[in-house]
Amino acid sequence: QVQLVESGGGLVQAGGSLRLSCAASGRTFSNYVMGWFRQAPGKEREFVAAINRSGSSTYYADSVKGRFTISRDNARNTVYLQMNNLKPEDTAVYYCAARGGFAWVVTPSEYAYWGQGTQVTVSS
Repeated sequence: QVQLVESGGGLVQAGGSLRLSCAASGRTFSNYVMGWFRQAPGKEREFVAAINRSGSSTYYADSVKGRFTISRDNARNTVYLQMNNLKPEDTAVYYCAARGGFAWVVTPSEYAYWGQGTQVTVSS
């Protein structure tokens, strides 16, 4: 089992920045591909970003490319999501997720472990 706990959400004005963190415990963190997803009210959960086991490779949804950066610190068992130039449409609950294997995927059902989520609200 892997336990994931997100933090860092909050209320920010459009154009502002937030940094989300996701602390993992349980099994060896570096054995898992990590992803960030988000879910706005009335919408399905959508992929935001993913990072491979070593942190050497990342992948982003088109909607956040150039504004968000995913990174990880395997020594601290933590994955981060730096969000810059935030827009009102970024408002959602953000979740981190972990999956075994080597490839990142964008489908939520492919991730075995999930955090409880952290709210991000961007005001216009």
